[in-house]
Amino acid sequence: MIESKTRHLAIRGRVQGVGFRNYIAYKAQQFGICGWVRNRADGSVEAVVHGPATAVDAIIACAQRGPRAAQVTAVTVSDAVGSYATFELRSTE
Repeated sequence: MIESKTRHLAIRGRVQGVGFRNYIAYKAQQFGICGWVRNRADGSVEAVVHGPATAVDAIIACAQRGPRAAQVTAVTVSDAVGSYATFELRSTE
């Protein structure tokens, strides 16, 4: 049985206006990850990712780099709960 895990990501730096949400959604599709991503009013990006442990680790590594135009200064990772069937782009909160 494949171990799955769910993590909450808080990504800071120059992460809005650079295609970060679309980048994470693309990587989620590549890795078979479910969950969501959204911009936050404070300028950060927030995501919940759920899937096989190795895939979740891979998307966390991608979040630490971001797309070319991004400048990620910090990614805070914490445990999360929830069940997700797809990956969605959510509106800013």
